[in-house]
Amino acid sequence: MKYMHEYRQAVTIRQLADKIAAVTRQHWTIMEVCGGQTHAIVKYGLQQFLPAQIELVHGPGCPVCVTSIDIIDKAIDIAARPNVIFCSFGDMLRVPGSEKDLQSVKALGGDIRIVYSPMDALTLAQHHPDKEVVFLAIGFETTAPANAMAAYQARKKGINNFSLLTSQFLVPPAIEAMCQSPQSRIQGFLAAGHVCAITGYESYPKLAEKYGVPIVVTGFEPLDILQGIFLCIQQLEQGRSEVENQYSRVVRQQGNLPAQQMINEVFECQSQSWRGIGHIEQSGLKLSEAFRPFDAEQKFGLRDKVSSANNKYDTAGCISGDIMQGLKKPCDCIHFGKQCRPESPIGAPMVSSEGACAAYYRYATFNESDTFNKNAAFNKSDTFNKSTTSEKTTTRRDQ
Repeated sequence: MKYMHEYRQAVTIRQLADKIAAVTRQHWTIMEVCGGQTHAIVKYGLQQFLPAQIELVHGPGCPVCVTSIDIIDKAIDIAARPNVIFCSFGDMLRVPGSEKDLQSVKALGGDIRIVYSPMDALTLAQHHPDKEVVFLAIGFETTAPANAMAAYQARKKGINNFSLLTSQFLVPPAIEAMCQSPQSRIQGFLAAGHVCAITGYESYPKLAEKYGVPIVVTGFEPLDILQGIFLCIQQLEQGRSEVENQYSRVVRQQGNLPAQQMINEVFECQSQSWRGIGHIEQSGLKLSEAFRPFDAEQKFGLRDKVSSANNKYDTAGCISGDIMQGLKKPCDCIHFGKQCRPESPIGAPMVSSEGACAAYYRYATFNESDTFNKNAAFNKSDTFNKSTTSEKTTTRRDQ
């Protein structure tokens, strides 16, 4: 792909891996926050290019994974009602609720439509004035501007049969919550580049200083990620805890000011429940008072409805919370690759391609005993050959 090949050059990657090895003296644990980074790390086998002293753990930056069971149950409630067109991104249809998922509602006749943006849902509302059109607005700061614009345009155009069921998360409070956890073993963070493209990174220096952790704003290509790791390791070895911007070709310190203005006009902060993790103060967004008529929870009388399931835990036996806090890996779960697969997920991280479990399942190999082999999962010699421009072929039990 044009402009991507230079960030996937095998020779450059190996040179940078050698530089990382040269500066690494101690054992360090680094968390990549974003699910897109997790996907790239596993797909390209980047852990295998690093010295044994460096461990990468996977963060909660997959919006499909952290959307609460409460929201999924409310989505199911709304989607099953007559005269409702429920719109969502495709992967949300398979996220388990407390009893079922949206796909099962669709199979029973619910009018659920997969869309590519909230503006598609708004267009449907214009074309179907006799229906209530609801968009499941999930995501982090990256998707918030588009979701805010949909509500803004609905109010401006008087499209009153449109509403948002919001599940919007904020990254900095999640980083702080993990830093505060007594179980945390994270010593440095790779911050999500696309989030910072919207928000900038002016809020990160306080976190880095307060908790003594380097934070490196990092992109998503193999070279980006290894450069982010190199900058982070340099800081750790030198005893520094600062914010650096590896993704300078996209991210500016102040971020995208018009996008921030749109978010601030339509949304306001709220405390949020993160699936598998629990409650995090001021870590989410809800529609502000002026846009409350477009709040699906209010419109359908679900504001005070709470699921019987505990949002701190996923389905029984799922360890998604431990995985997204960097305490465990997908291969530590007894259900991984057995009862829990992408076609029949027990937990949310097996649904989205950005989920750590789905990435491990898709790109990892298994040994003859039918268990995940962490040491043989990736071939260091061929990772950047054919897989540089296309998905690499993997050995899988079901192939």
